Amino acid sequence: MNEYYELSDGFQIPKIGFGTYSLNGSYGVRVMEQALSVGYRLLDTAFNYENEGAVGQAIRNSSVPRDQITVTSKLPGRHHEYKEAFVTIEESVIRLGVDYIDLYLIHWPNPIQDQYVEAWRALIDAQKAGLIRSIGVSNFLPEHIDRLEHETGILPVINQVELHPNFNQKTQREYDTSKQILTEAWSPLGRAREIIKDPVLGEIAQNRNKSIPQIILRWNLQQNVLSIPKASHIARQKNNLDVFDFELTSEEMALINSLTKEDGRIQQQDPAVYEEF
Repeated sequence: MNEYYELSDGFQIPKIGFGTYSLNGSYGVRVMEQALSVGYRLLDTAFNYENEGAVGQAIRNSSVPRDQITVTSKLPGRHHEYKEAFVTIEESVIRLGVDYIDLYLIHWPNPIQDQYVEAWRALIDAQKAGLIRSIGVSNFLPEHIDRLEHETGILPVINQVELHPNFNQKTQREYDTSKQILTEAWSPLGRAREIIKDPVLGEIAQNRNKSIPQIILRWNLQQNVLSIPKASHIARQKNNLDVFDFELTSEEMALINSLTKEDGRIQQQDPAVYEEF
């Protein structure tokens, strides 16, 4: 089972998607096929993941019709110059073997290079050309989005950011909501490190007879956040989708939000200074 958010451009997108980072080659194809078979309808990839071909193959192998699958990919920092950006988008479409990409994001703003507005213009034009259905950004701070709006008049429909209980992105989420931008969480489970051993989360999970990942994903749902957890094993894939039959109380939500830290980023990738190419 999956439910859907409606983006500001009218496109409906699953509330929980499937992350594909590091799922490459034939193994990656099998894992993604399996994810589609258990109910995922959003596959999140990126040019830099070097697995757009595997994602496309999984879609072709699947019995799920293409028009029921949301495909997301992302523009790498080294191709922010307008012409390079447009060609890279075309290349993503070719690698995926699809007629269009449902959602395309600028992966990082790379503010020191200061070409993200140019890249955004390329996404706008690629959307007009029919290569992309919806356009958005990833790891953009409010000042970056304000500049996109000021210089192009067009806002992203999604902002994909690092978001998990140790870094709940409250200020960013409130800003995104004020601009009718859906916040999407990468590494919603904190890349399954210390966060899934947290005693607060453990107690809530035990009381609810749910797993800690299910509690975290439900917390995101109740904050109107789209999550893209990754899981290779079918049991965990199913577990991560099985979060629509219960609701956390306001007290439980507050307890989870109390876990956030000012320096809670997993690898200190602050978009104000961090750059990725």
